[in-house]
Amino acid sequence: MKLILFLLIGLAAGWLAGEVMNSKRGLLGNLVIGVVGAFIGGFLGNVVGLAATGLIGALILATLGAIVLLWVLNRMGS
Repeated sequence: MKLILFLLIGLAAGWLAGEVMNSKRGLLGNLVIGVVGAFIGGFLGNVVGLAATGLIGALILATLGAIVLLWVLNRMGS
């Protein structure tokens, strides 16, 4: 059940990050980036000492991770 919730949060985060970053990768690309970004957000949160509590906290952290990933991908020219 936690995996399904993680994937749903990642999908929502990808959509939000795509809107914030005005991404041209399309919906499916942004959704995949959101799931990967959720991992990145969790990792970065642990590095700086932040913990996502609750659904909203997890969504914010995952969205921030997806935004970072989109920013890196845009800088690389992909």
